Amino acid sequence: MYITPKNIRIAQWLPLFSPFILPSPGVIGKFGFVKLGQRKRRSLVGVSVKTKMDLRVETNRMGMVQPATEDYAEAAIEAIKSGNVIAVPTDTLYGFACDACSAEAVNRIYDIKGRKYTNPLAICVGDVEDIQKYAITDHLPHGLLDCLLPGPVTVVLRRGESSILEKSLNPGLESIGVRVPDNTFIRVIARHSGSALALTSANLSGQPSSINIRDFENLWSHCAYIYDGGVLPAGRAGSTVVDLTKQGKYKILRPGSAEEETVAILQKHSLLDDGSGVQ
Repeated sequence: MYITPKNIRIAQWLPLFSPFILPSPGVIGKFGFVKLGQRKRRSLVGVSVKTKMDLRVETNRMGMVQPATEDYAEAAIEAIKSGNVIAVPTDTLYGFACDACSAEAVNRIYDIKGRKYTNPLAICVGDVEDIQKYAITDHLPHGLLDCLLPGPVTVVLRRGESSILEKSLNPGLESIGVRVPDNTFIRVIARHSGSALALTSANLSGQPSSINIRDFENLWSHCAYIYDGGVLPAGRAGSTVVDLTKQGKYKILRPGSAEEETVAILQKHSLLDDGSGVQ
């Protein structure tokens, strides 16, 4: 066929009437074409065009990234109950969390981090009054824990025989570090999971702590979900760790991000410094 101006004009208009350019809704859903208004158009070479969301889903095939809001807490709670590890923001750093009473889940956290089993894990509970289920608090001044928590503080207490913690968590240790972060999302998970959460920073052991989910992106695939709370403002110092196992005394084991405020509260309640434990 000879090419004429008339043929060129016809060729220019043909795509607008081609039934293959605008496929039916059923075909659209099956092949995942890009949405244009109420329809989707495939490319002329038959390759679907991927949106940023498509790429994000592919990236997160092993670990789902979700907002750290209460609307998404139910899935996190179910993941914990199923023995999985999730990544969550706290009021200081991002952390890995799992059921503290599941030896299998706890071991999984150690494996993810490459952490020595001799390094203990802290636990997280939803409310200050829950601490007494897992540790001895009778010897503490009235109101002390309520002044320290919720907040960026880990209190180290004796477990005691009445603790409902599994013996497999930090075996051989008579004490346990307890957190009640000032973060609604993780506290909701802890309240409704039916157990305390084992909690540790979301990073490889020896590496910098994470204040953004991108900081530990190489570990996403090991988590059931990664909950994004944005960039955390507290810096990378982590929580202040204070030993409260002895009556009337305290010992700062790690300065953390709230040492000055913590010491002021401890001294206000007439506790004496038992000597720095910071190494």
